[in-house]
Amino acid sequence: MFKHSQLESVKAWLVNPAHAAMPLHARIQRAIRQLILDGALASGKPLPASRTLASSLGVSRDTVESAYAQLHAEGFIERRVGSGSFVAEMTGFTPGQRRSRRDALLRNQTPNLSKRGASMFRSGGAREILLSRPFTQGVPETRTFPLPLWERLERQVLKEAGTQALLHGDPQGAEPLRKAIADYVNLERGARATADRVLVLTSSQQAMTLCANMLLDPGDRIFIEDPVYYGARRAFDAAGLECVPVRVDRHGIVVEQIMESPRKAKAVSLTPSHQFPTGAELALDRRLALIEWAARYQAWIIEDDYDSEFHYAGKPTACVQGLDRHDRTIYIGTFTKSLFPSLRIGYVVLPPQLVKPMTVARTLLDGHTATIAQLTLARFMEGGHFGAHVRAMRGVYAERLEVLTGLVNEHLSPFVESHVPIGGLQMPCVLTCDLSERAAIDAARRVGIDLLGLSALHAAGSGKAGFLMGFAAYTPAEIEVAVKKLASALQSVALQKRR
Repeated sequence: MFKHSQLESVKAWLVNPAHAAMPLHARIQRAIRQLILDGALASGKPLPASRTLASSLGVSRDTVESAYAQLHAEGFIERRVGSGSFVAEMTGFTPGQRRSRRDALLRNQTPNLSKRGASMFRSGGAREILLSRPFTQGVPETRTFPLPLWERLERQVLKEAGTQALLHGDPQGAEPLRKAIADYVNLERGARATADRVLVLTSSQQAMTLCANMLLDPGDRIFIEDPVYYGARRAFDAAGLECVPVRVDRHGIVVEQIMESPRKAKAVSLTPSHQFPTGAELALDRRLALIEWAARYQAWIIEDDYDSEFHYAGKPTACVQGLDRHDRTIYIGTFTKSLFPSLRIGYVVLPPQLVKPMTVARTLLDGHTATIAQLTLARFMEGGHFGAHVRAMRGVYAERLEVLTGLVNEHLSPFVESHVPIGGLQMPCVLTCDLSERAAIDAARRVGIDLLGLSALHAAGSGKAGFLMGFAAYTPAEIEVAVKKLASALQSVALQKRR
């Protein structure tokens, strides 16, 4: 028998005004033929008995028999005495082929998008690479994550919360997690947070999108770092903002350019603890100057503290939000770098007046973050496991950074100069040879290595060519193999260029 959806497709053919001039049996025949061509009815699939289908469609049995007879004559079905009618085997034809070709043509057509939609599509999005390969940036080590502990805590949550955990959650976030986050950022990052100021989201990208759309109008200006994190730039571009690039030096964003700029802006976006991609830490005097600038002009500071947990040299400076007595700073954090990417839990610590508007706006995006994951993470943090995991990973990553630095200096020195960061999960390398950035990245990709180019991260287009090398997710042995493979690939390209 047909599935309900297939029967409804045949009925639709019968009542469609476009087919009104066609006899009933021809409409039935065409409808079934289309189901076969689309692959909805596979070879060998039995068709309903003519009496049964006639009853379902409200037509005579002779009408269905005429449809079946035509399908049989065309070779679409086989009729077996005593057994019924079946979809025929068709050599050289794969059901669904015609639809696949049509879909392929449609996919390649230029869609009719809004201006905002076209901007988002052109940006390429902020997709992460699904299968991590050396040296994919921003990927933490997940193979040593304490999964049995996480599973045990999740079972505890389910046992205690029961079916309540399966219902809609608080759009602001589960209170135990909001409290755990506030306690953590206050202790470790010097923030000024309370549970009622924390909004739990799915990612830092969602937080930046919310900020762009809730705090600024299309055409408004926002100062951004140059170079800049591509996810932030694309979120602001998609919101129709005018991004004004501000140079970054070894002390972070050059605040004087903001103070002296004739182009006033409503916000500034920063990665002050570990600038992306240079690794620079924003100097304290610049942090304080930005806070006063924001207060004077009633502007917003959007602080992305994306991997501040992993600091390898000295003590990290307190976050800007904790220094801001004027409450003009929005602090963004995420657990995808400190724990594992598929967790999809980020958060934002908001000024009190923004909590309700941002929470309401969030309900228009995805409603709420998965409750079970939130409550499990809250347990993980309350039990001290999060802090212990971060400390352990900090030691592991510091060792891997040291190994990568040594290997780059040994094997890649003819091509790049490494800029060793004080923290984070990736190391920037600047090209010092006559190879183009594109040639280097393509050569790496051909041997199974992923590099993120630096030049595209410079909004003003004035940055040095190079690439980022993520090191956190790879063992010293894996790093060594990959660096040697990359060196060989770059050497081959360099030799070809000289010929």
